[in-house]
Parts: sequence; C-alpha cells; structure tokens
Amino acid sequence: MLDRLWNGWRAEYVQSAGERSGEGVDGDGGGPSIFTQLLASGLPDEETHIVHRGDTVFVVANRFPYSVGHLLVLPYREVADLEQLTLDEQQALWSATTQAVAVLKAVYEPDGLNVGINLGEVAGGSVSRHLHVHVVPRWAGDSNFMTATADTRTIPEALPVTAARIRSAWPATP
Repeated sequence: MLDRLWNGWRAEYVQSAGERSGEGVDGDGGGPSIFTQLLASGLPDEETHIVHRGDTVFVVANRFPYSVGHLLVLPYREVADLEQLTLDEQQALWSATTQAVAVLKAVYEPDGLNVGINLGEVAGGSVSRHLHVHVVPRWAGDSNFMTATADTRTIPEALPVTAARIRSAWPATP
C-alpha cells in the first residue's frame, strides 16, 4: 500500500520554480528583491508573515522553511554584503537575530538552532542581493528519510500559525 504525505504548502514553491528560474539573479528579473516587494506590498504583517519590525531591520517567517519556526532577519535596505550595512544596521541586525534566537527557544524549545548567512548566489543565497540571516530551530532526529529520498521536508505547523506564535512572543520594543 502506498502511503501519502500531504504537504500542500510545498505545491506553491514547486509550481513557482519555473517562474523563478532563468530570470536573472534571485529569480526576479532584476527588479527589487522578493523581500523589498514584500515590504512595499502594503499588506498587513499577518499576511506577509512579518513577525517583528525594528527601525532598520525586520524579521519574517520563512515562506519555505527548513523547519517550523525558520526565521529570516533582514535590513529594510536592500544590500548584498555585510560590509554594505551601516553601523546602526549591523547592530540592529545582530540584536534582532539574538532576539529571534531567544523567542524561538521560548516558543518551540528546540534542542539547538542554526544561525547563518549565505553571502552570494554560489554560497547558497537564493535571494543573494538582499542580505538575510537564517535562524532555524533544530531538534534531535528532525532530519529523516524524506529529505534524503524525496527532497522533501515535513513541516507540522502552518506558516500563519508559526508567524502568529512568534509575533505574540516577540518582546515589545521600548
């Protein structure tokens, strides 16, 4: 008997692969990054999955997460490299990253976390011209045969639920 795993959110990513490929760096034809477009959309944070807005940086739940709670910390300004950040942006980026770690520990109680930046397309940066820090909760045994055999990850929580949980746990900014 064939077992089926429903992972409906993944269909949007798979179907958009053709739209993303061959359209220049970051798959957007050379216009503003997807993150800049997200900010310019005017949509409420509940729809964009933005969980925190600071003065120079913001935090968003990753639309195509590696695990539940996968966050991206970004400057508002679209820059590709760390050295292009102002001192204020550098400090705010690291502060928000530190807060993201604390919030994820409180909300999900992971066994560990990965925190990292992919600088440049060849380093794995899917949106390489808009610098972003990945903060990914990890659990013992969270990697299973699905990733190895089907290039698929199972995510047990819907993105709007994840974003709402994190947003409500984010410390209030004075």
